[in-house]
Amino acid sequence: MPIDMRTAVIDMTPWQGRDDPEDGDRGLRWHHQVQPADNANDEGIMLLGFACDEGVSRNKGRTGAYDAPVVIRKALANLAWHHKEPIYDGGDIHCDDGNLEQAQQRLANDVSQALRQKHKVIVFGGGHEVAWGTFQGLGRYIQQKQTQQNEISPSDNPSQQAPRIGIINFDAHFDLRSLPAALGGNLGSSGTPFHQAARFCELQAWPFHYACIGINRASNTQALFDKADDLGVTYIEDHALTYSQLNQAIETLTGFVAECDYLYLTIDMDAFPASVAPGVSAPAARGIPLDIFEALLQPIFTAKNVQHGNKLLVADIAELNPRFDIDSQTARLAARLTWLIAQSIR
Repeated sequence: MPIDMRTAVIDMTPWQGRDDPEDGDRGLRWHHQVQPADNANDEGIMLLGFACDEGVSRNKGRTGAYDAPVVIRKALANLAWHHKEPIYDGGDIHCDDGNLEQAQQRLANDVSQALRQKHKVIVFGGGHEVAWGTFQGLGRYIQQKQTQQNEISPSDNPSQQAPRIGIINFDAHFDLRSLPAALGGNLGSSGTPFHQAARFCELQAWPFHYACIGINRASNTQALFDKADDLGVTYIEDHALTYSQLNQAIETLTGFVAECDYLYLTIDMDAFPASVAPGVSAPAARGIPLDIFEALLQPIFTAKNVQHGNKLLVADIAELNPRFDIDSQTARLAARLTWLIAQSIR
């Protein structure tokens, strides 16, 4: 096994729950099966946490997402085990000093390393600033993979090798804000990760493929819609995510997925109605109904690439705010989403 260079702190104490020894191996739950990352000898799924409120604070939102990674683990711990691949806990990156950029770099390193070790990755935020760390990690992994492929079979036309990374964001907000001048114009927030991803792709001469599902027009300025249009963003507004229009939404998402080599799925918990997900930084008045959301996941989960297998390599969950949750309702939803992703990301 490669030397483990992760920078996260691993705490296995959240993995506790019910025991049913009379059921033997058929009665297992997540807390029985999740292993610390230092036991990661086989390919599987790597869980990483990003305990951070700094991006939400910079974006003038209500803080509390720092505690989400541990809370999601606790909600996951007692769920039934129906998985074939091993799942490892790679621990949490903590942003305790306000240095968001350094924390994102550390997360990117851990995501990239996990992918190199042939793990699929699920990250628990934190605010949606987690997305810039996750995307950087995926980008670095693909850059290294490209370099290795070019060494084996050089091409005279590098543009043909530009990877097409599809970012699929379920969110009420575009999170395409430019880096705010109030922070010196060089510091990001929970509202800037996909602006930063677009800039990353531009610098690498890679195409920028971004789909945002569940947009609330009332919560995004015209300037953000203009920017999305300029960048060629695929978006579906929340009012269009109804049963009568579901097939059209699935067709749009399926077409987007078909244009991509790799997929990165990011779920902002404020994409769901406040009645379903009250524990978020910015509660949604409308949001995406859960059954429609699950139907929209299917084109993502089933997407295959002849060369790479499943297109979906990385997923993260953002903006769960336990401080405002009610009876762990939002945490349970985040755990359920993680359970679904783990079933499908292999």
